[in-house]
Amino acid sequence: MDSVRKGLRAGDIEKDTYERLTCSACGEQLSTKNDPDEIATVRRCPECGREWKQLG
Repeated sequence: MDSVRKGLRAGDIEKDTYERLTCSACGEQLSTKNDPDEIATVRRCPECGREWKQLG
């Protein structure tokens, strides 16, 4: 699982005009899965199932 920053640089993720993260392959907005025991938040595409970690 790559980070959101790596996904943006590689072109796997795009930001729309409102700074929302979208999957480049599907065009779907990424959903958020927040585990309280983890530092990172997992951003997931509901269409294709790919996941990225978002730190901070």
